[in-house]
Amino acid sequence: MSAVALPERARVVVVGGGVIGASVAYHLAHLGWTDVVVLEQGTLSCGTTWHAAGLVGQLRASEAGTRLVRWSTELYARLEAETGLSTGYRVCGGLTLARTPERMVQLRRTAASAAAYDLDCELLTPAQAAERYPLIRSDDLEGAIWLPGDGRADPADLTQALARGARALGVRVHERVRVTGLRLEESGDRRRVTGVVTEEGEVGCEVVVNAAGQWAPLVGAMAGVDVPLHSAEHFYVVTDQVDGVHRDLPVLRDPDGYTYVKEEVGGLLVGGFEPEAKPWVAPEEIPDPFEFRLLDEDWEHFEVLMDSAIHRLPVLAETGIRKFYNGPESFTPDNQFLLGEAPECDGLFVAAGFNSVGIASAGGAGRALAEWVVGGEPTLDLTAVDIRRFPAVAANRSWLRSRVAEVLGLHYAVPWPNRELETGRPQRCSPLYERTRDLGAVMGSRNGWERPLVFAPPGVEPRLDYSWERPAWADWCDAEQRATRSAVAVFDQTSFSKYLVTGPDALATLQWVCTADVDVPVGRAVYTGMLDSSAGYQADVTVTRTGREEFLVVSSAATTRRDLDWLARHRVGAPAIVDVTSAYAVLGVMGPRSRELLSRLTQAALDDAAHPFGTSRVIDVGRTRLRATRITYVGELGWELYVPTEQAAVLHDELLAAGEDLGVVPAGYSAIEALRLEKGYRAFGRELTPETTPVEAGLLFACALSRPGDFLGRAAGEARGAGGPARRVVSLVAGDPDVWLWGGELVLRDGEPVGQVTSAAGGATVGASVGLALVGDRTSGTAAPAWCDAGSWEVDLAGERVPVTVSRRPPFDPDGDRLGRT
Repeated sequence: MSAVALPERARVVVVGGGVIGASVAYHLAHLGWTDVVVLEQGTLSCGTTWHAAGLVGQLRASEAGTRLVRWSTELYARLEAETGLSTGYRVCGGLTLARTPERMVQLRRTAASAAAYDLDCELLTPAQAAERYPLIRSDDLEGAIWLPGDGRADPADLTQALARGARALGVRVHERVRVTGLRLEESGDRRRVTGVVTEEGEVGCEVVVNAAGQWAPLVGAMAGVDVPLHSAEHFYVVTDQVDGVHRDLPVLRDPDGYTYVKEEVGGLLVGGFEPEAKPWVAPEEIPDPFEFRLLDEDWEHFEVLMDSAIHRLPVLAETGIRKFYNGPESFTPDNQFLLGEAPECDGLFVAAGFNSVGIASAGGAGRALAEWVVGGEPTLDLTAVDIRRFPAVAANRSWLRSRVAEVLGLHYAVPWPNRELETGRPQRCSPLYERTRDLGAVMGSRNGWERPLVFAPPGVEPRLDYSWERPAWADWCDAEQRATRSAVAVFDQTSFSKYLVTGPDALATLQWVCTADVDVPVGRAVYTGMLDSSAGYQADVTVTRTGREEFLVVSSAATTRRDLDWLARHRVGAPAIVDVTSAYAVLGVMGPRSRELLSRLTQAALDDAAHPFGTSRVIDVGRTRLRATRITYVGELGWELYVPTEQAAVLHDELLAAGEDLGVVPAGYSAIEALRLEKGYRAFGRELTPETTPVEAGLLFACALSRPGDFLGRAAGEARGAGGPARRVVSLVAGDPDVWLWGGELVLRDGEPVGQVTSAAGGATVGASVGLALVGDRTSGTAAPAWCDAGSWEVDLAGERVPVTVSRRPPFDPDGDRLGRT
């Protein structure tokens, strides 16, 4: 029972007293929101936090992710002086080893990313790695990287320090208080949290932060909120003291051996991420109480990690084991944590599922969420961790159990850029799934949707190969690109997100959230962005006016819940917003002979006069009545056909049969990616992010700055663009046709780092790797046109400088002549 009576009301209630909950409370208080209550069912840090390994590695896969961890390290470095409590934080450096050439390529790419993020990182030879860490065997290594800013922290001490810092500003922390329910208020079709029910009474509030760790799905369920995470067993041992081990021994990571090692009271803490992981129980099956508890030892399961560790650190063969730790940790379906306001319930925020990087992430994640709570929007790009990235089916317990086992097992696998997860598939299938698979499609998965990536030739096994070089399937993709450019291709794009916005307030809502003017005649499609109040991109969509008070909004497959939530939160009046994604299949018919193909199946006029670019009409094609929208994402004459799901298979067969003599081919998303990059078309989540404005993206043409009335983000966009963009999206083409770019490569101008490749693919038409990059002059803080158009440009390809041509215009058909080609 809580020693102090609970208050009747608080502005914010944080559920969970681990390091994440303590960090959120601390940062809320420092932002001036001091009326905060933290509720912990046990005592602080008693869940997952106390048995975390405490590694603090700074470099992450994205600039935003790296910045978030830097926020953590900056906080940990000063927290002891602020609170008087030790956090155990120590900067000792981090050493990551490579046993294979493939891993060494990854580490060279990692070093280039560090340069892009202005983070110290050094490539080492095996001998230099052994100098940094004399205990390792180095004769079988390819090399290593050294990150001097890496370190470690004591998880329990860190949590106590954060809690003390929060208390000093007025935050109230109540231990031994179990949350049993949430109070909700209904308003129209929205639900808002208004209070927390506990065994000790109720606390009314405006905001609840669900930081309950592996119990977070149970807390979410109290408000009908999906929290897609599942616990898995995580193992490490602590050895007896070892000669040569000292407090400043670097953190060692040997990912090819699945292991990590750090100093622990003169001994070594040895843990890892085994290839075949062990999911634990579902949240509702967690024993009660479960405070400061571990699971049973499993030496047989740990054997693969221990054998690998002994190989790398021979001294372990003669060192005793002091303690075996097997503690459950929360993992998500994509190995990224969950942050943000739940789309199902206003005022309910989630911070959970940290995939064994909770200590490194806690300081930054707590700050990011606190800023989101206080400001109503994130202050940096949190797209990769936003809880809205998952569909509802991702919370399925059976699916989660199989997926997290794979995700944990891949934690230290080589992070191939085209890696496709395998478990729990298929999950969401287009009506053309069987047909495209029978035609040789290699399937990928996006937001649960099965989608053709590329089609294997007849008699060839349809499979992906993973490589840093040009993959075998690139030849298949080239053939699809050439068919699209020279004849016609049919793409299954059913996974598009599709929403109807209807009613008297539909136009007002879309005029407010869209950058473009969507007050167009019925039957017109408009390309537009949706911005936040800081002019950063929140969505990239097309809006088709299908009636006086009806609009069809089409977006990417990955952003369904995000888009629907954004529309609902920013609507004007009370329009109906309906997800019709599953009601319609989409067939893209693209290429210079697309008009000829469709004309064989319809009596409708498709010429430029009757059906110009951006026109959308309901017509009969074959035996199907559908919506045909003349638009393209590949830079060719083409139509997107929106057909009732149950009729998609009939239409698909008719298209392929009618176009056989025209050279029609089925094509996949790998071809779309290459074709759109040749045309310089941007994509949300890569070129278009919450930290990119239309000026930086080069998309001012999609902003109706001259139309009367305001739109969300307009003022901020104009202010940020007044002095010129800080960075600019540009197209690039590799000078060497044998070079293969994947995206993420460091971009250099006159030898100096200036940005990163955001997307890349092999462009069959330009005959080389093609991509888009976000670049800017670090010295002047701008990306002026003259600066972009001059200089000597290169990309760092795993340590090799490769010349590229950079332009603010697309490398293929820059004037758009082919969009109206007959």
